[in-house]
Amino acid sequence: MKHFLSAAFIVALPTLSIAEVTVTSPWARATIIAGRPGAGYLSLTSDTGDRLVSVSSPIAGHVMLHSVESGESGVSRMVHLDTLDLPAGETVSLAPGDLHLMLMQLTHKLVEGTSFPLTLTFETAGEITVEVPVLGIAATGPEDTE
Repeated sequence: MKHFLSAAFIVALPTLSIAEVTVTSPWARATIIAGRPGAGYLSLTSDTGDRLVSVSSPIAGHVMLHSVESGESGVSRMVHLDTLDLPAGETVSLAPGDLHLMLMQLTHKLVEGTSFPLTLTFETAGEITVEVPVLGIAATGPEDTE
């Protein structure tokens, strides 16, 4: 009887999958002074669906996830998000003027040509740490070479 249960369990294992999240194109803009928040961007894809529940970095007192919403008057404002849902198989991009990370209470200014670690925590996939390159102050994405 033990062998039957073991074999049944082994056969069932392939159907148990842990969500995998892929992080691509991380980048941040350089900052002029440490006292001002920085902004970070990246793209997230979850094969089975997941939720981003927190973000941290040793270079920031805290990292906040913001969306940008436009009111009826056409004025845009940043709105803090506690979590970010990642639908299965869809890429969610954080980009200037849209979803983005705010790096608050920086320990030092972000200097173009350097990089820093960023840890993203997902509900299912757990922690993923990526190295974030710092681009120029006017950069619009990782393809910029300024």
